[in-house]
Amino acid sequence: MDNQDDDGPILEIDKLSISFFTRLREIPAVMDFSAVIRPGEALGLVGESGCGKSTVALGVMQDLGVNGRIVGGSIKFKGEELNTMSPERLRDIRGSQIAMIYQEPMASLNPAMKIAKQLMEVPMIHEGLSEKDAYARALEVVTDVKLPDPERILKSYPHQLSGGQQQRIVIAMALMSKPALLILDEPTTALDVTVEAAVVELVKDLGKKYGTSMLFISHNLGLILDTCDRVCVMYSGEAVERGSIEDVFDEMQHPYTQALFRSIPLPGADKNARPLVAIPGNFPLPHERPDGCNFGPRCNYFEAGRCDRQVIDMTTSSRR
Repeated sequence: MDNQDDDGPILEIDKLSISFFTRLREIPAVMDFSAVIRPGEALGLVGESGCGKSTVALGVMQDLGVNGRIVGGSIKFKGEELNTMSPERLRDIRGSQIAMIYQEPMASLNPAMKIAKQLMEVPMIHEGLSEKDAYARALEVVTDVKLPDPERILKSYPHQLSGGQQQRIVIAMALMSKPALLILDEPTTALDVTVEAAVVELVKDLGKKYGTSMLFISHNLGLILDTCDRVCVMYSGEAVERGSIEDVFDEMQHPYTQALFRSIPLPGADKNARPLVAIPGNFPLPHERPDGCNFGPRCNYFEAGRCDRQVIDMTTSSRR
């Protein structure tokens, strides 16, 4: 079923729009969002909580619940359209070729089942591996995620592990089927800073070892800077800036990217030389977005009659 050449994108999102429907109204969560991830590449998706980052990920997984719906655009995985894929084909792909790591590790683990069984299920169901081969792979992957005494870990229940160990097991579970695309949705939110740094380093190393393409979702620009090849900045449902890590961080074009950079602590930064500056005002509710530029009311460069007159499209810079 693989109808692409080897050099084609792993994931191609084109003008994706996603809305949630209540009894009162349609609430647009993502609007005209486009992104491409190539083989072995890591794309960082960054923005404030509520900007639509996780909704994009759930759209890729075709897991938007009863109220969510893709209302425009397309999502192609290895050239195959996910929006029109049969439920059977989706089941084949999800968990094997596309894997997702959610924010809260405990929510992904069954508290009543030993770690070994939870890991072994993935290749046994998706690839028909024998119990012996599945256990061997589980042992290999738990070793890869740098957990001490892997055999003891495999015999444990989730509650016998620390938060950092649980998160590593969730990463191991996602890697059990050697997926082509790994989606990480704020994977370090529940972890303390030292564990977070170790997990980020681990994700980088594993991406190289397994050749996995990654969509790394975070509100933390510092993590994206450390782990990704390219970055896409999202604000209120829209992509506002994208490019290589070097281009975007060296010469930020959008006022929101600049403001986000000023408001987030970066690894090793001197807080006296570079004090953090909060972004003024509040994030607009999806059904109360302003006219013109969404960021206008919070922007230092806002000009009435210019910034609030019409939709302002993202343009391609000559450097990118």
